[in-house]
Amino acid sequence: MGDSHGPPGGDPAVRGTGAPARAGSPTAATDRRGAVVAALMLAMALSALDSTIVSTAVPQIVGDLGGFSYFSWLFSGYLLAVTVTLPVYGKLSDTFGRKPVLVAGAVVFLTGSLLCALAWNMGALVAFRIVQGLGGGALQATVQTLAADLYPLEQRPRIQARLSTVWAVSSVAGPGLGGLLATYADWRWIFLVNLPVGALALWLIVRHLHEVRPASTSPPRVDWAGAFTVFACGGALLTALVQGGVAWDWLSTPSLALFGTGLALVVAVVVVERRAAEPIIPGWVWRRRTIAAVNLALGALGLLMIAPAVFLPTYAQTVLGLAPVAAGFVLSVWTLTWPVSAALSQHVYRRIGFRNTALAGIGAAALVLAAFPLLPYPGRAWQPMLLMMLLGAALGLFQLPLVVGVQSSVTWEERGTATASVLFCRQTGQTVGAALFGAVANGVLAARLGGSGDLDAVTGPLGGGAVPEATRRAVADAVQAVYLGAACAAALAFLVLLFLAPRKFPVLKD
Repeated sequence: MGDSHGPPGGDPAVRGTGAPARAGSPTAATDRRGAVVAALMLAMALSALDSTIVSTAVPQIVGDLGGFSYFSWLFSGYLLAVTVTLPVYGKLSDTFGRKPVLVAGAVVFLTGSLLCALAWNMGALVAFRIVQGLGGGALQATVQTLAADLYPLEQRPRIQARLSTVWAVSSVAGPGLGGLLATYADWRWIFLVNLPVGALALWLIVRHLHEVRPASTSPPRVDWAGAFTVFACGGALLTALVQGGVAWDWLSTPSLALFGTGLALVVAVVVVERRAAEPIIPGWVWRRRTIAAVNLALGALGLLMIAPAVFLPTYAQTVLGLAPVAAGFVLSVWTLTWPVSAALSQHVYRRIGFRNTALAGIGAAALVLAAFPLLPYPGRAWQPMLLMMLLGAALGLFQLPLVVGVQSSVTWEERGTATASVLFCRQTGQTVGAALFGAVANGVLAARLGGSGDLDAVTGPLGGGAVPEATRRAVADAVQAVYLGAACAAALAFLVLLFLAPRKFPVLKD
């Protein structure tokens, strides 16, 4: 096996839940762990759904509340809050345990959901979506960490594959569910449905998760100054990336002010964290080759995922002439192969190691992305669908071994911070990818159409067969350029793993 590890220390179900071992009754502990896993899957589904469920209900929301000019903050506000809180929650879970952080995050998330359902105008709804995101960050960070706590190395791919499946299916199903609720009920039900599901997950966690934390001789200390500066720094830089070229020009005063503030806060973060006794982002996250390389590689993964997730539906409707539902299906097929590949990856990395398995996956992904511009014009729907199925299989082989490898290379009191750093880099990569590839697509459209190209403006009559031929070709060229950029991001991840990651991850005994 490429990465050596020791045998698991005791019954994983008993160790994971902290339940006392009773002779002859391992089923009780296993059932308890199953209840906790069910709660984690429910929490993951809520966090993933709320990233996309609002998108198809925007017309109804705007018609009821007004505020069309800044409705985009319904999405970016939530995602920004989730992203910038990930490092904070990761460190808090290492300091106080996973259970209190997860419970507190679930309460904040459900409170935000209730407030969203009661919003009286767009400004209030945006503010309450940010409250939701503050809770959603705790759900994302702690769920992944608890999954590693509950299972030994040999079984972690199974639970991580389940969580990947829940995430993928929820993300894809979100827009459809949101449209159904907005059409046949009321848009406020988009947020109200979170309450019973979240309450069930919360009850299962409180009732069945009994954590045993390693004993500590010193009282826990929280780096609140570091938490604030990390939050402010991430908020400024990510807001500049999300809104740049959308709400204002890249070289405008707001954009330059936000980037300048963000860079100044980067310096402040470094100064504060170097002086802190228990920093939110400790230096070892970047000093250890394994974690640093995985952070950079998964940042590139977040970047390249934007190409299919954002631009493929537009391509399918404009270039292929598909209806919105069919276009969504073209994209969703990668959710079929990704979790299957992730679940099977353990059989690969046990033979050739975490790094080599991830290299094979991201190398295959680079080839698949680079093949997209070679598709015939206008082509058939099965052609991009086939590529998406191959891409999902490649990325499942890439992502899960890296996550499992990092979680298995650290101790319990470091696992939350390490997991949160990985998720933070992936989320940041998605934000950078949305800004970068949006600029690439608009630039190609402008060049092909002889004006200021705008991907949203030129694809108005989607799926209706009335899109001009020049526009169809321009959109095809723009999306092909984006996919080439995504292939470059995959190649960058390959090089990072090849030259920075150790050949064998330093896996600790469970």
